[in-house]
Amino acid sequence: MPTADLDLTTLTGTDLGERTLAYDERDAMLYALAVGAPPERLDLVYERDLRVLPTLGLGLGLWAVEAAGDLGVYDRTRSLHAGQRLEVKRTFPRSASFLSSGRVSAVWDKGKATVVEVEVDSELFAATYTIFIPGLGGWGGERGPSSVPAPEVEMKWSERRATRRDAAALYRLTGDRHPVHIDPEVARAGGFERPILHGLCTLGMAALEVPAAIGAHPAELRSLSARFAAPVLPGDDLAFAAGGLGDGELAFEVHGPGGAAAISAGRAAYGAAGG
Repeated sequence: MPTADLDLTTLTGTDLGERTLAYDERDAMLYALAVGAPPERLDLVYERDLRVLPTLGLGLGLWAVEAAGDLGVYDRTRSLHAGQRLEVKRTFPRSASFLSSGRVSAVWDKGKATVVEVEVDSELFAATYTIFIPGLGGWGGERGPSSVPAPEVEMKWSERRATRRDAAALYRLTGDRHPVHIDPEVARAGGFERPILHGLCTLGMAALEVPAAIGAHPAELRSLSARFAAPVLPGDDLAFAAGGLGDGELAFEVHGPGGAAAISAGRAAYGAAGG
């Protein structure tokens, strides 16, 4: 993949190539357990009537985020996952092998930081990963659109769940092997007291929990978007809150110890997808 002529000013639109993605029933069940599905949820953790959680695709699509960092334009080890969007195109089958493509869709100069957006597209899902790179700004690029405050939604539904102490060690087996989630030295170098939980794990937990607010099944997720506001430590108690918006849509938030927002501006839609 070419890197010699790339810099932040020319990164937008960069083709990251293609990758064949695959998962099987074991991967789907492991993922469900990693985001907190209890053993009683047989349709998520037992192959007899297995339904696949669509947020599984977000871990599969991380290859493009890694490929963008490997271009050498910025230090991937200093980047932070700031936001996530997901569109589910059809129901995830029990197992699948399919082609995906990746591209850098946008690069924004925020003054003291840079934001890179990486898109992954496939027959099952499309995802956009928002990557925040602190300390790498002021290079003359466009600032990009400002965040529009989300309308206030009454969060009528709430639930608390404790994360497992081994949650990050378990979740990394689904594909995200970044050392900040397992290596204490790497975590301390990043300013954390100990290894932190993957943002995508916290988001996966939310996508599993919040559809209960509208009586939906988590495997019927159609779309999802959220901002990662603060890290979660394995073992933390999390508070999930949601409010229905109508037509299978809801707003949600996740708060950690002390009420600090871990996930903000969450939106999700549920309903039967195409086959």
